[in-house]
Amino acid sequence: MKLLLLLALVGLAQGLETRVPLRKMKSLRQRLREQGLLESYLEQHPYNLAAKYFPGIAMEPLENYMDDEYFGTISIGTPPQEFTVVFDTGSSNLWVPSVFCSSPACRNHNRFNPAESSTFLSTNDTLFIAYGTGSMTGVLGYDTVDVAGINVRNQIFGLAETEPGDFFYYTPFDGILGLAFPSIASSGATPVFDNMMVENLVDKNLFSVYLSRDDEGGSFVLFGAIDPYYTTRGISWIPLSAETYWQISMESVSVSGTPVACSSGCQAIVDTGTTLLAVPIRAFRTLMRRLGASSSGEISCEAIRNLPSLIFHINGKEFPVPPRAYVNGYCTLALQGMDAPTEEGELWILGDVFIREYYVIFDRANNKVGLSRLP
Repeated sequence: MKLLLLLALVGLAQGLETRVPLRKMKSLRQRLREQGLLESYLEQHPYNLAAKYFPGIAMEPLENYMDDEYFGTISIGTPPQEFTVVFDTGSSNLWVPSVFCSSPACRNHNRFNPAESSTFLSTNDTLFIAYGTGSMTGVLGYDTVDVAGINVRNQIFGLAETEPGDFFYYTPFDGILGLAFPSIASSGATPVFDNMMVENLVDKNLFSVYLSRDDEGGSFVLFGAIDPYYTTRGISWIPLSAETYWQISMESVSVSGTPVACSSGCQAIVDTGTTLLAVPIRAFRTLMRRLGASSSGEISCEAIRNLPSLIFHINGKEFPVPPRAYVNGYCTLALQGMDAPTEEGELWILGDVFIREYYVIFDRANNKVGLSRLP
């Protein structure tokens, strides 16, 4: 009897947390490079990474996803139709291609067919998101969205009817599931995680992310729980400075004990939808000089072993990012310059280069980010 009760309690505890496995695949940049198309593509599609974060503008440059390598699977509708998506803490909308889309990019990706779902509800509302190379337009609808066993009923989502340029033709994912705040959602759509919280589908109003390094497996997004296996070094909690993106305040950035950037304080966004470390232009130039890299971020492969860690000073604590994290396999620094000043100061984007070094907890109940350093 005690064993049955224990098993029942364990099953109940596990029923309100869901782990979504993330597959690590070749990024769009890697695919284009292998096909000899990268240089011409970048010339034809210049973009400003910062455009994703300009307040009050529905601008979402798709090239932010150019280096993404981690993707998960969700399903929409009854019976379920599967889609590969980026779980993106830097945006708030869920959208996937639809059968109404005739863009070349849609034709080689999974497309949602509302006629094949008995639970789909249509609307007359439209969705428009501007991108650096065009725009995604579509309609909004409601249906059941399954995220690794969590069934979110009547979830609003976008059915893409047009997709911009040729960017999506090469991407390994179908759509995007935004995990930021409702305040930045296009068309006022309620984000998926907000509905999970409202419907009490998660045990705790938080989710956590683990991204593996190199080709290691095991990456995941965990909804409703913190996995203690990844927090053995303790959790540093950082209050949000804005409830839009997962935005926090930084005190400074240092190298070898010397402050090199953000000396008067700045803002940072923890963004799973951006792989690189995005750095304000002035700080980017300073870091390139300090690290001995060219203006494009290239560095001598022999010099990598002597590079220092980048130290991010946040909420009174130090968060190091070692060179093995910020130098990629092509002897290029995984940093990118951008220009996105905010009222609170410079803006940095702590993408997957940073996140791979920490188990990250996104706490909506307390509006905090938790960081636990990984071994």
